[in-house]
Order: sequence, then C-alpha cells, then structure tokens
Amino acid sequence: MALNNTKVLRKIKTYGELVMFSHTLFSLPFALIGMIWAAKGIPSFEIIFWILVALTGARNGANALNRWVDKDIDKKNPRTANRHMPRKIVSNYEVWGIVIVCFAMFIFAAYKLNPLCLRLTPVALFLFFIYSYTKRFTWICHIVLGIACAGAPVGAWIAVTGQFAFPPFVLGTVVALWVAGFDIIYGTQDIKFDIENGLFSIPARFGLKGALIIAKIFHFVMIILLIALYYIMNLTWIYLLGIFGASVLLAIEHYIITPSNREKMKVASYSINQIISPLILFFTIVDMILAK
Repeated sequence: MALNNTKVLRKIKTYGELVMFSHTLFSLPFALIGMIWAAKGIPSFEIIFWILVALTGARNGANALNRWVDKDIDKKNPRTANRHMPRKIVSNYEVWGIVIVCFAMFIFAAYKLNPLCLRLTPVALFLFFIYSYTKRFTWICHIVLGIACAGAPVGAWIAVTGQFAFPPFVLGTVVALWVAGFDIIYGTQDIKFDIENGLFSIPARFGLKGALIIAKIFHFVMIILLIALYYIMNLTWIYLLGIFGASVLLAIEHYIITPSNREKMKVASYSINQIISPLILFFTIVDMILAK
C-alpha cells in the first residue's frame, strides 16, 4: 500500500513538472487583483473557489497541450531535449488526459460562475490552442502567449461582476506585455535553433539586440499602465510602492540577461518574475485594507 502511494505521489510530481505547476504564480496574483478590484474587497468563498478552479484548469491544461504540440521540436533542441515528452517519461495518452481533465475543470468552473464566463470559454480555449502553433508561422507568438495569460485578470473581474469593464482590460494589457516581455527574453536562448529550424520568434526575427529592446519597451509600457491604474482605480501611495518594487525587479531582470548562461536566464525570465506579481498583489491588498 505504501509503495502504491509512493508511485501515485511520484506520478503527481511528474505531472506537476510537466505543466510547470509552480509557474502558476505568474498570472494568478493578477487574477486575484482583478477579483479584489471587481468586488471592491473580498468576494464570497464560492466565487473565489471557482475562480481558482478555472485558473488552475486553464493554465495547466494549456501548458500540457503546449508540451504535446512541441514534443518533436523539444526533442531537437538541446535546451529542451530533457523535458518529459522527449524522454518519454509521460505518454501521449497521459498528456491528453491532463488536457481534457483540466479544460473540463475550466469549463465547469466558468459554468458555475456566470453565463458570460461560460460564453467566453471558447475564446480562451482558442487562444490556448492557437498559441501552441504560432511559433510555426508568426514571430508574434510571444504576444499571443501574453494575450492568453491576460485572460486571467479579465476573467476574474467578469467572474465577480458578470460584465465587461475598462479597468480589467488595462490590467490584462499589463499582463500581456509583462508575459510577452519575459518570454522574449527567455527566447533569446534559442535564436540559432529557431533560425536553423524555420521557427518564428521575435529574437529570430529582430536579433538579440532588437529583441531585448522590444522586451524593455514592453516592460516600460507595462509600468506606465500600472501607474495609470493608480488613477483609474483611485488607489493610494501604498499601491505605488508595489509598482516601484516591481520596476526595480524588472530593471534587475534586464541588467542580468546573459543568453549564453542558462542559469542566469532562468533567474531573469522566471525567478524574478515569480516575485513581481505576488509583490504587486501584496501591496494592492494592503492598499485596500488601509484605504477602508
């Protein structure tokens, strides 16, 4: 019995690594910000629960799908050849099982939230599917990824209010620019591979220097929009402290970029960005509490 439990836990760990479950921290805090702003506080437990189910299902289903679509490319790329599908640690059936279960969770959670959320699920699913193929035909693949992630705060707002509004789309644009920016940075490691294999990306199209300039522009505009939300949402100086902290972290991220050093690129593209969104969420929550 203990041996079976160990096998199950090991399999769950493998699936979590496959979909990079720990990277859920990227969009989740921004979704919670959208939820808090929409509710002007903390919504009911039921709404929070189904938002979390929807986000978990959407994000992990999309990642599993991307791993399946890219399995042959990942096998060719020395940087990604050690991933689970190229090494056949997980089967096609297992990955598609994860995709179906996760997307079913997403759709059911949307149904439990409100009719508008349910009606918008095909849009989200389309973005998840199309993104996985974009590097085969367009260098704006990073932007498509950003737009797909931008659905988190927009969807959370709609989950609470049941209607569209201007602020969540500004926040969604922040997420789109942020994700696209650090995905471009991460993609600079594969410039040579992408060109040799006919794949499309901003680094392959504009070169290392051009790609890093574009990433800087994206992140600069992101900060400008976050400052704009200070006025749009009538926030306090406490929120601005969080934006200042995020700006410092982004500056460090761009300063330490070294495409030839994989460890530094992981820090720049992932480790630092895993801090940015929780930091902004923390100061947003403190702002909300002290402003009451």
